[in-house]
Amino acid sequence: MIQPCGVRLAGTGSAVPDTRLTNHDLARILDTSDEWITQRTGIRERRISAGTRDPVFNLSCRAGQHALDMAGVKASDIDLVILGTVSGEMLCPSTSCRVAAALGATPAGAFDLTAACCGFVYSMNVADSIIRAGRAKRVLAIGCDAISSVVDYTDRTVSILFGDAAGAVVLERCDDPAKGCRYQTMSADGADWHHLYMPYRPDIVPECDRTNPIRLGNLRMNGREVYKFAVNRFREVIEDAFRKTGLTVDDVSQIICHQSNARIIESAIEKLNLPREKVLINIDRYGNTSAGSVGLCLDELNRAGKIPDGKPFVMVAFGGGLTWASCVWDT
Repeated sequence: MIQPCGVRLAGTGSAVPDTRLTNHDLARILDTSDEWITQRTGIRERRISAGTRDPVFNLSCRAGQHALDMAGVKASDIDLVILGTVSGEMLCPSTSCRVAAALGATPAGAFDLTAACCGFVYSMNVADSIIRAGRAKRVLAIGCDAISSVVDYTDRTVSILFGDAAGAVVLERCDDPAKGCRYQTMSADGADWHHLYMPYRPDIVPECDRTNPIRLGNLRMNGREVYKFAVNRFREVIEDAFRKTGLTVDDVSQIICHQSNARIIESAIEKLNLPREKVLINIDRYGNTSAGSVGLCLDELNRAGKIPDGKPFVMVAFGGGLTWASCVWDT
């Protein structure tokens, strides 16, 4: 019989490339400007893995090691590695297998999880469930994407948005059942997949997108539709989390949001009357880092002392699929 347990957030970590790609840099190669990008997205610069071999693998290893160091555990103590990504270097083997080996977590189980920008939140939710089911004691969950490797930099609609980053957590079993995931959602609506996708063969491209000049293998996005989806889901997911848990904004330390567009986050802050000090916005420095986004924010907040023990925090994400996810985590 499985004994009730909790899940402790033992450590966090993150990693970004050294190379900065500013709006002024993009303006030299695209019909755009710093003012145009900033007004529409809130982004001023992003980090990219220019010329770096195996960026998802390398960023994931760095973030994972930082999380292990904070947790004070050896990689050999990890039972499972979950890596949320859509830009890994290979489908087989999974990037998580290579990361586990590089960190020294072998023979821990390892698998990649594909949920686009929701990858980190999905991974944390799955890790919490696996630990509570008694199947693992410690899990390293990572969200990482190097979207710069799948962006067509001749296209203004996509290239201005994305950067590269990784965020990681070490989660471990504890005796307090009140710690860990109190509430979670993992949802998807595949009917609208064609609004955000990466086709590798011409026969996969839907009729409505056949004239798209973006090269095969690169990210394509219907910005207007994705924006509408994100604005609506953002509010719904946060409201549902508070309603289902009985918590209020005053009860939580932070609401950690996927950094897709500063205008989307600002809209949620205004319409839900959220305190600005509880909603980090770092998209101006990193851009939209897909599965790396929420984990990067969590690590930044945690290292700044803004994730205190005894006070829950909320995580929200949405992305390709179309997918959306949330989590209320008790520390």
